[in-house]
Amino acid sequence: MVMSVDAELLQLLRVLSDPLRLRIVTLLARETLCTTHLVEETGARQTNLSNHLRVLREAGVVDTEPCGRFTYYRLRPEVLETLAGQFADLAATARANVGTKRSC
Repeated sequence: MVMSVDAELLQLLRVLSDPLRLRIVTLLARETLCTTHLVEETGARQTNLSNHLRVLREAGVVDTEPCGRFTYYRLRPEVLETLAGQFADLAATARANVGTKRSC
């Protein structure tokens, strides 16, 4: 029997599948950054970057922290830990069923 894929997991995978969003997540894993820093690091246009940050925020991947006229973005590591845990469970299931083969 095939398990259904969790809708939240699918949404998170879609969010992280974009190369620029994955780059943003990688940068935020190292430090909390504002949009200005992210524009400098990625070379993306500010409007494009802001749209990607909105998607990450709505997916719960990042939190915002207002600081004067700037907004800082911080990665929520527990979201990635949950994702990693789901993949670890999947890998454990595959390991446990390595000899299982359905006959034709």
